[in-house]
Amino acid sequence: MNTVFIDGQVGTTGLQIHERLSQRTDIELLQISAEDRKNPLIKQQLINSADVVILCLPDNAARETVALIENPNTRVLDASTAHRVAPDWTYGLAELTPQQREKIRQGHFISNPGCWATGFLLAVTPLIRSGLLRADIPLICHGVSGYSGGGRNMIEKYAERAQQQPEHLWYTRPYGLGLTHKHLNEMQHYAGLALQPMFMPSVAHFPQGMLVNVPLPKSWFTADVNLQAVHSLLAEAYAGEPCVRLHDINDNNALDDGFLEPQSNNGTNRNDLFVFGNDEQILLTSCLDNLGKGAAGAAVQNLNLMLGKHELTGLTV
Repeated sequence: MNTVFIDGQVGTTGLQIHERLSQRTDIELLQISAEDRKNPLIKQQLINSADVVILCLPDNAARETVALIENPNTRVLDASTAHRVAPDWTYGLAELTPQQREKIRQGHFISNPGCWATGFLLAVTPLIRSGLLRADIPLICHGVSGYSGGGRNMIEKYAERAQQQPEHLWYTRPYGLGLTHKHLNEMQHYAGLALQPMFMPSVAHFPQGMLVNVPLPKSWFTADVNLQAVHSLLAEAYAGEPCVRLHDINDNNALDDGFLEPQSNNGTNRNDLFVFGNDEQILLTSCLDNLGKGAAGAAVQNLNLMLGKHELTGLTV
């Protein structure tokens, strides 16, 4: 039986990962008592006795935990942003390239992707890798996420708002207006872009779920393209991928009276990809659960790969 220690289990992502692993009979979760959480000696003992340590911590704390590892057999899966573009770490998005899954299986240090980055990269990376979409332009990305993506503090604020001012909910609020969002580095790096995307996220008054939109004018492509050409390339890239579902072009059956529901993949580890628009302007959209494929579900998928288990064990697709 493999042993796993979740450092930061009481946080939003940590709780979600624990929930997905707690009923497994093939994994033993190593536990630390509340009073010992800040005891470095006890924590270090647990870390170095685990097959895999999952980090659900702020960036600096994640780096501190990694520095405590002395056992060469202890592997790390980091859900923070601390190591997502670090050269000695493997990016934990199995669908990113045909080789990525094997890299995760063999990797010692795995960085779990950000939720926004997951939706963005799955939409644009095959187009850039093929050379069809130019890599020297500042791509635009915008979207909306549930408030759980902001962690416990934001969850409490939105719950308080709903209780105290239900007639004035925060329906949709843009944030990151300084254009320095923490996911930008991985979005640029793993898409192979020369420039960081112009990223405009919003948070809405629902707990979880998200839409990630990337508009693409025809002039940004290196060849004369149409909706079918883009759709075919994505279909080839994700053929056989269990967690990526590509919809038909302009799939009206997926819409609710013309609207796209950001919560439709909640509770799953699935990323739905949509190709909307016309032959002059194309819109790529990802729909995913920001706590599923965007966080805890992706972590479990990566953990399964690291431990040599079926990739989707304990997950719903």
